[in-house]
Amino acid sequence: MGSLLPMPRIPTGPGDGAWLKLAGPTAVLAIFTSACGGPSDSTVPVWGGEMLRLPPEWYASGEARAAADAVILHQTTHGGWPKNTNLLEPPSVPEYAEQPTIDNGATTTPMRFLALAFDGSAGPKYRKAFEHGVDYLLAAQYPNGGWPQYFPLREGYYSRITFNDNAMVNVLTLLRNVSAGHPPYGFVDQPRRESASAAVARGIELILRSQVRQAGQLTAWCAQHDEQTLEPAWARSYEPPSLSGGESVGIVRFLMSVEDPTPEIAASIEGAVAWLRSAAMSGVRINRVPTSDGRVARSLVEDPDAPPLWARFYELDTNRPLYLDRDSVYRYDFSQIGEERRSGYAYHGTWAAELLDEDYPRWRARHGLPPTSAPSP
Repeated sequence: MGSLLPMPRIPTGPGDGAWLKLAGPTAVLAIFTSACGGPSDSTVPVWGGEMLRLPPEWYASGEARAAADAVILHQTTHGGWPKNTNLLEPPSVPEYAEQPTIDNGATTTPMRFLALAFDGSAGPKYRKAFEHGVDYLLAAQYPNGGWPQYFPLREGYYSRITFNDNAMVNVLTLLRNVSAGHPPYGFVDQPRRESASAAVARGIELILRSQVRQAGQLTAWCAQHDEQTLEPAWARSYEPPSLSGGESVGIVRFLMSVEDPTPEIAASIEGAVAWLRSAAMSGVRINRVPTSDGRVARSLVEDPDAPPLWARFYELDTNRPLYLDRDSVYRYDFSQIGEERRSGYAYHGTWAAELLDEDYPRWRARHGLPPTSAPSP
């Protein structure tokens, strides 16, 4: 694999959703105005994935170094970073009070950014912070190969093995690039690269072991699995043990990126693809209606021309799309979910469409496998 970076995309303004109007500019934030294409006042980008998509030459600039300096201030003593935090702002609480996590790209995104900044400016403190992050990820891994959402561990679902929002896949992808020395990670020392390689191997084995079987057939994964038994597990009150039509796509993509897949990896991919095809919802689309409080209420409406959808949750034994409100009651009709959750949570998506139509055929061709005759859902 090459770099983790996608094609460059620079935020274009308030409509891009990546900007924050501050009451008064700070020294750290104001410098991003011209670098990110914003206006000349105190409108500046909020920390996020767009900071990984700036032109390559920008990461050697003084602006990038200032950003990296700000990011380092949020690194916890354990080596990870908190989530839902604008890392371009000065910390509002002491770093020892923050709770590091891999959720929402909280640790992997700042690590990727620091690697880019180190590659551009050769700042030794960025290397030290990145290596501390690697050590954090290695320490957080369970002996069975999984990663909890939070480390140090927190009571409750935070300690489950977490595929939700691609948390574990993000960690595995980063560590695999580190282990291979792919740019911009060539500065990482050999012992850490070897440890990262071993962690990735354990992580892949965990993925294979936790894939759910139905009548002996490989299917998909839950968004979170019990850290002891590896069984599908509860997260929040509306996130039940189930098969995931969303997170399973990210897992399959990661397995497809393995350069020399074993027969077990290939079987895992084939089983998941077959299940995703069978789980597609046809003849319905998501209807979105703005509400008076600024939300967008969602409903399912019949539409014979609609592209396939996938549910976020499928019942483990029946593969029926499953809907839960905050009361944790199983429902099979999306209209029975309260408006608060229907407008505030993604119960459906087109997550597997590109995987089935493009990624999977390319994967088979890359490994000399004949095209499959199974039609797209």
